[in-house]
Amino acid sequence: MTLRAIDYLHDPRLNKGTGFTDAERDALGLRGLLPPRVLTQREQVSRILESFRSKPTPLEKYIYLASLMDRNEHLFYRTVIDNIEETMPIVYTPTVGEACQKFAHIYRRARGLYVSAADRGRIAKVLYNWPERKVRMIVVTDGERILGLGDLGTGGMGIPIGKLALYTACAGVDPACCLPITIDVGTNRKETRADPLYLGLNQDRLRGPAYESLLEEFVMAVQEVFPRSVLQFEDFATENAISLLARYRDRVCCFNDDIQGTAGVTLAGLIGAARITGQPLRDQRILFYGAGSAATGIADLIASALEREGVPKEKGRQQCWFHDSHGLVVASRTDLAAHKKPYAHEHTFHADLLGSVESLKPTALIGVSAQPATFTEPVVRAMARCNKRPIVFALSNPTSKAECSAEQAYRWSNCTAVYASGSPFPPVTIDGREFVPGQGNNAYIFPGVGLGAIVSGARRITDSMFYAAAQTLANLVDQKSLDQGLIYPRLPQIRAVSAHIAAAVSAIAHEQGLATQPKPEDFLVDVKRRMYEPYYPEFA
Repeated sequence: MTLRAIDYLHDPRLNKGTGFTDAERDALGLRGLLPPRVLTQREQVSRILESFRSKPTPLEKYIYLASLMDRNEHLFYRTVIDNIEETMPIVYTPTVGEACQKFAHIYRRARGLYVSAADRGRIAKVLYNWPERKVRMIVVTDGERILGLGDLGTGGMGIPIGKLALYTACAGVDPACCLPITIDVGTNRKETRADPLYLGLNQDRLRGPAYESLLEEFVMAVQEVFPRSVLQFEDFATENAISLLARYRDRVCCFNDDIQGTAGVTLAGLIGAARITGQPLRDQRILFYGAGSAATGIADLIASALEREGVPKEKGRQQCWFHDSHGLVVASRTDLAAHKKPYAHEHTFHADLLGSVESLKPTALIGVSAQPATFTEPVVRAMARCNKRPIVFALSNPTSKAECSAEQAYRWSNCTAVYASGSPFPPVTIDGREFVPGQGNNAYIFPGVGLGAIVSGARRITDSMFYAAAQTLANLVDQKSLDQGLIYPRLPQIRAVSAHIAAAVSAIAHEQGLATQPKPEDFLVDVKRRMYEPYYPEFA
């Protein structure tokens, strides 16, 4: 089909806006359809930033960038990549949480695919409606546990869209190969269903065998329609997240970022923190506040990492403790879900977190609870009393759900805490000394893992790949950063970080016999040459 002149302006992957050259305007029939001046992409970015920065709220900035993505994809990614510290908190956490909550009210244009419970028996046909056949990366959610905000139904679509934007911006995965999907099985949040503008099914969530069979049909349809794709499960409720990963991890190329990505970035943070505290991982005692899929995933990867260092698996598990909504997870409790039982050790029960900290004297306290302000001053001070350099990770997202802020952790620990958060906090200056809090953002892990799986054509994604990703990430932190308390690389380095992680993952895929692509002479060179750069296409 021959494209008309106006089609070039309406297709976000072809549109260059005022960046079309004079020759292209003549050749494509665009003369007169654009203002006469031709701008370079750099000049266009300057205009975008001026408008972006003039928006009064983060949500309006989010809407502005979303509209840019819809009309000029290359310019969107150029803007995000070159200004990653400024734009990433808008494109993803924390602002994406608010965008999901208000999704029905800020909806502008369809992006991604919606598969609903009403599509049972025809899910493959729905997937075939997607216009791209070269899909390599799919992020899917059912919207039940969006960040720390809970059940948002179809409003959760903002998460797959945001995650895939980070795949491109942070790891160079071609946006044409990315597909966001929301599976709508209803929502149990009454206020959402009462909203007359809500865009999803107005019904209670599908549960049990009906839910499982729908997901089975979906996963098998993905294998039929997009057989070379990596499938990332995102923001499913704990029980479903754990069961879906267990059911499919050995059948298809998939992973769960909330479980494995969070585990990878947290393990990397602990390895980095060990370089500051001088206390190796094998000597750590780790207390998780929160006992859902994220906590379980982190603890499992820690135990696996310790096993690689010669620590028996059961002993490695005994270094990890959970404190859930009812109190310390101990062997005597009779109310424990199956995923908590491997970490239920013999100990006195404590109902409150402070009691657990004072009793266990953990070296690291990791918050994955979505319960804000729960790392109180007494808790942090207790951590500082039993550790010269206490490790305090408040990882719950968005910022409003953080267990404590960076400044609170530093002040309450008398500036001894090694701190990281899930959403960004600004540097803190106390008594003339600057502390730079680390952001334990999964964006340091999942884009590189996905890219490595894509370039190697991996048939499966294994725990070894996440262990390699964590080790690679930790090793990329320089001493100057560690001296400031920063345990992750600085955000502008993230594309280089992702390239190194992708190379490590690709190497593991070949080593484990899971790769379907030829083995390259140099894994890093192979990865870098495949990474998307948002340069405009040239039209004759």
